[in-house]
Amino acid sequence: MEEKSLDVLTPGPDESAVGIRKYTRPEDGIEKDLAEVLADVMCVERVSVDGHFFDDLGANSLVMAHFCARVRKRADLPSASMKDIYRNPTIRSLATGLAAVVPVEPSVPEPTEVVTPVSTVRYALCGTLQFLLFVGYSFLAGLVADRGYSWVSAGSGVIDIYLRSFIFGGIGFVALCTFPIAAKWLLVGRWKPSEFPVWGLAYLRFWTVKVLIHANPMIFFVGNPLYVLYLRALGARIGKGVTILSRNVPVCTDLLTVGAGTVIRKDSFFLCYRAHAGRIQTGRITLGQDVFIGEKTVLDIDTSMGDGAQLGHTSTLYSGQRVPGGQRRHGSPAQLTQHDYVRIESAPCGTLRRAGFGLVTVLQLFFLYLPLAVGGAYMLVTLVPALHDRLKADTVQLTSPDLYLDALLLSVLLFFGFVVVGLAVMFTVPRLLNLVVKPDKVYPLYGFHYSVHRAIGHLTNIKFFTWLFGDSSYIVHYLRGIGYDLSRIEQTGSNFGTEVQHETPFHCSVGSGTMVADGLSIINADYSSTSFRVSRASIGSYNFLGNNIAYPSGARTGDNCLLATKVGVPLEGEVREGVGLLGSPCFEIPRSVERDSRFDHLRTGDELRRSLAAKNRYNIRSMLFFLLVRWLHFFVLTMFGLANAELYDSYGHVMIAAFLVFSLGFTAVYFVLVERGIAAFRTLQSRVCSIYDPYFWWHERLWKVPDTYLDIFNGTPFKNVIWRMLGVRIGSRVFDDGCYMTERTLTTIGDDCTLNAGSKVQCHSQEDGTFKSDRSTLGAGCTIGVGAHVHYGVTMGEGAVLAPDSFLMKGEEVPQHAHWGGNPAAELRDAPHRPEALARKG
Repeated sequence: MEEKSLDVLTPGPDESAVGIRKYTRPEDGIEKDLAEVLADVMCVERVSVDGHFFDDLGANSLVMAHFCARVRKRADLPSASMKDIYRNPTIRSLATGLAAVVPVEPSVPEPTEVVTPVSTVRYALCGTLQFLLFVGYSFLAGLVADRGYSWVSAGSGVIDIYLRSFIFGGIGFVALCTFPIAAKWLLVGRWKPSEFPVWGLAYLRFWTVKVLIHANPMIFFVGNPLYVLYLRALGARIGKGVTILSRNVPVCTDLLTVGAGTVIRKDSFFLCYRAHAGRIQTGRITLGQDVFIGEKTVLDIDTSMGDGAQLGHTSTLYSGQRVPGGQRRHGSPAQLTQHDYVRIESAPCGTLRRAGFGLVTVLQLFFLYLPLAVGGAYMLVTLVPALHDRLKADTVQLTSPDLYLDALLLSVLLFFGFVVVGLAVMFTVPRLLNLVVKPDKVYPLYGFHYSVHRAIGHLTNIKFFTWLFGDSSYIVHYLRGIGYDLSRIEQTGSNFGTEVQHETPFHCSVGSGTMVADGLSIINADYSSTSFRVSRASIGSYNFLGNNIAYPSGARTGDNCLLATKVGVPLEGEVREGVGLLGSPCFEIPRSVERDSRFDHLRTGDELRRSLAAKNRYNIRSMLFFLLVRWLHFFVLTMFGLANAELYDSYGHVMIAAFLVFSLGFTAVYFVLVERGIAAFRTLQSRVCSIYDPYFWWHERLWKVPDTYLDIFNGTPFKNVIWRMLGVRIGSRVFDDGCYMTERTLTTIGDDCTLNAGSKVQCHSQEDGTFKSDRSTLGAGCTIGVGAHVHYGVTMGEGAVLAPDSFLMKGEEVPQHAHWGGNPAAELRDAPHRPEALARKG
């Protein structure tokens, strides 16, 4: 039989970079069909079945995503995913691989994911009640603050004011902490596995409790034994010696069980609820003794882990998954691994030590921080002469120029004083503290060294400064100033994004020529339930790191690697070099493809120097704009605060409540106008360009507009109003529990979609020196799971579901009512697990 027939492959309209290659004819029907589909997608006459998709045929991941979508639409062809493409990079190997897959029949009939739309009246009524609850809470807070200020101001002398501040601050703090706990028990009682629609009365009670729990100042004690006591007071069953470092607070706490000695790392989700197809579903999460939960993990409802089980970083347990005792798993969804994530020996850390640490924290809080906060606020008001005179005046002079001058001076002093003093403190104090904590030495938790380690982390992870310097040449100087080892810097102007965090900056090494997108978390501290240790985390040279990556010390990656978005960084096996890594658990992909090198001529020589200088000038203006926008916002709030002070004697606590309501509304409208103003109230367009294109610089400026205020509106109709004002094409009655959209005007969200906490729709990528953006569309009734990530150029059909912690790659097309999941996401062939409450109903 003739195996090969050599022929000349004539370049098609999009094949100028492919050149002339050998052509091998398909041998059977499936090879022929796959070859025809790929040729049609690539707009060429034919493709060789032995040609490597990326190296020989010149395709890229976006092209191959479209190819997979076309294949899935063919009933006569087996379904293909991007993971199949990377594992079988030729038509011949892909045909063999797909033919070997045995279809898995669901064990139970798969339910149709249909959202029952709620009435617009109920939707609007829920929003109205949520607003009234916020106003009522503001009114109550204003009343308490009014009484407290009056009592503190009646003191005479510094000692008397300190004592009054100590008493009022202590009582106020205890009230703020206990009120959400009491509200939970009064409104809900004990959480049980259940399901209820959003926008109803049951949801309103759920939302009220959730907001109060998130607003509780006990959130600042994450990593402290006091935080565990707080969760126990909310009904969680938590054993002795548990260490929780994640700030994602569980809401349905009665459904959470955590055994003794368990460690939960930061940025993990264990909420005990999820939003699905327009309904809230609550369910149990059960963790045995000595369990380890890695960073950036998601535990869905109805999951459990036995004693001594481990779940690695960037991993998830889907609903219904159970990890037997002693077993280790990683990935999304989790699968077996032999790697031991607890790489640190224990240290003496008993109940007495934990209680002592908590007691010292309480004493510091009540005798130092609270009196300083309350007394300092009072002294700030009374010691400014002009403001003091105005407060004592008999008439209100809101039109007086002195009011605006005072606001101007006070806002400039406080805002720019924070910038200057903050940088000075960050560049000096952590370096002194770092002398105390030695690398690779095991220290017990909840002692002096632990306190110093936490102080270093808090002082050097202030997001304001990474937003200010990120996406510019100046971020490398900032990171080096706080302690990073950046070797010899090859400046690109975009070495790091605006979001980078670490355990300690003094043990972070990044090689020359490496670029990092956004959301990098460097894990250079190990924890057990009794001890911690800092160690160096080293990123090699000439790497590119995508978005939302947890990079641990001991990672098995070297130089010239591409780490894709949400990749599970390998911790075992040989050191990877010169390859790309995708997925969790990760697998190798091409480091780059020919079509991604179109802008390489801009990255060297005189062209780079000219382009970088122009980018730096633009970025400086963006940084100044960032400061100006933030200061102007602070100035308006300061001015309104001083005006409130003038009216305080007449209206008292009403003015304090008005200030809280005004601050929230003004902040939202102000930053919406700023962002739309930058874009001249026009929509973004799909682009492929170099990072040295002025369009990209302007796009970076959009990322510097603060948008953390959006989280306040999670779970309310007001979030949809703000998204619509920002340019998102969003439908009616969308439930958004904490989704983030980077390019608002490139995003389309259909009616009655359900977006979960920690999810993200990102309509761009920055691959080495190339910027790409495209539209993403979610059809009506779609559900995006907790922590899921949707990339650019994506289309999800009506009623489709994306499982928690999934990564839906660029260019993917999800059919209607399909259930996809995984990292990277693909169709889930098994029937979805039915939550406990629904199983009982069935």
